[in-house]
Amino acid sequence: MTYEDLWRPLAAIYGSGEAKAIVRYVLDVRFGMSTTDVYCGKVTQLSAEDCRELQKMTDRLMKAEPVQYVLGQADFCGRTMKVGPGVLIPRPETEELCEWIVSSNEKYRAPDTFSEKETCNIRHAILDIGTGSGCIAITLSLDIPSAKVSAWDISAEALSFARLNAAALCAEVTFETQDALVPPDDTARWDIIVSNPPYICQRERTDMERNVVDHEPHQALFVPDDDPLLFYRAIARYAARSLKRDGRLYFEINPLFAGDIQTMLHEYGFTMTETRSDNFGKERFIKGVITGRNQ
Repeated sequence: MTYEDLWRPLAAIYGSGEAKAIVRYVLDVRFGMSTTDVYCGKVTQLSAEDCRELQKMTDRLMKAEPVQYVLGQADFCGRTMKVGPGVLIPRPETEELCEWIVSSNEKYRAPDTFSEKETCNIRHAILDIGTGSGCIAITLSLDIPSAKVSAWDISAEALSFARLNAAALCAEVTFETQDALVPPDDTARWDIIVSNPPYICQRERTDMERNVVDHEPHQALFVPDDDPLLFYRAIARYAARSLKRDGRLYFEINPLFAGDIQTMLHEYGFTMTETRSDNFGKERFIKGVITGRNQ
């Protein structure tokens, strides 16, 4: 078995460039091979047992199963998250959302009525709605020392992975089973709410990769064609009353509906809305601020 034997069959699914990258990733994570090792032919030196395992992994990849599920892990913000069928795989663009929140939080100050010493002791309350693997909540907990983070999801399977990830990374996050469409009657509870909700319309499925459509949880991906803002509207309505004054709401969004989401936020009383593009130039994130009294 050679490196070419491994990547060439996968090229029919992913193209040669991505197929090579997937194989190198598997060889690195599971078998500790560097790129230099791969190109020097060390794949041929694997033991019989390792070859059998590698063949099983290749068989799964040939069924378009995501490499993250095959390996049982995904990289996110420089950390390793456990993932598996039933939990959405963390995306690189979601890392950009976390980076925006973390960098904004460095500038965020408590009201001037607090002294410097008191300000340092304040733990900003952050809620991640639809946490999935827990990647956002865990990142914010670890990268914002003043954060007291909670996270919701409706999926018991996703919450199981999220709790495992938090424990493995020593992150303090409170996880709760909660339907984002039927939130509690909270008022003035949170400083920050963040969500990467389902936002892909059913009609967009035909343009998506097989490894996503066939394997990742549809309830974490898709919304009805006739109601693409379903989750944004429910979360914004909740955030309008549950955020503290000057609280911030962050969304990862479908670029097709950036304008509609911004309009909706204004209707719910959010001001100072701001959209940001991801590294591919697509409008992918939006922030709104509640500056007046909560509803």
